[in-house]
Amino acid sequence: MACIDDLKVKIFADGADLKHIKALRDNPIIKGFTTNPTLMRAVGISDYERFSKDVIEIVDGAPLSLEVFADEFDEMESQARAIASWGANVFVKIPVTNTKGENSAALVKRLANHGVQVNVTAVFTLKQVQEICDALSPDVAANVSVFAGRVADTGIDPVPHMRDAVEIVSALPKTEVIWASPRELLNLFHADEAGCQIITVTQDILKKLPVIGKSLTDYSIETVKMFYDDAQSAGYSINTN
Repeated sequence: MACIDDLKVKIFADGADLKHIKALRDNPIIKGFTTNPTLMRAVGISDYERFSKDVIEIVDGAPLSLEVFADEFDEMESQARAIASWGANVFVKIPVTNTKGENSAALVKRLANHGVQVNVTAVFTLKQVQEICDALSPDVAANVSVFAGRVADTGIDPVPHMRDAVEIVSALPKTEVIWASPRELLNLFHADEAGCQIITVTQDILKKLPVIGKSLTDYSIETVKMFYDDAQSAGYSINTN
């Protein structure tokens, strides 16, 4: 039977809702937090810096990834250094390329050499993983966020793909692979199987955690009851005469 206690992979909550972040900070299952401009915009965040500093205070030292939003590498670097200065627990998300498809490895190298903890994000290919690893420092903590869920959307099995990514990153003792963009709760177990150190999980998946290990027989009956109750509440009828 599946059991969350058996998982070695760390669960990081992915979101931008301050209320949810506050609640999850007290949940021992949650080991860190991530967010991004898209999630922030979705909940109406208008002041990036104020929001980020509020989250830093809320998470109280837990690992937290905050993302740059510039497209030119010089501006990305300035943003990254500023963000990194906000807290020792902060990892700065750097996209693996800019919108022009230009590789960010040189920027990652400069930041790593400066001691900035980076989380290289929007990584899809194993070539990208290797290029980023070549830029990272073995002495500075870092994350490589491979978007396994989106890889799966293309029809590629993400488990062996992620296992290969973990193997590439294993040369860097302070760098951890993140299974990013999960699509379902089962991905926690996929990430664990692949050897990923971290998985980022959004609120819609986190709320399913209590279902892990649930009796399938009980789940079946509950589902049938849901259909029945909804039909009754809707007042549906069929003329059987």
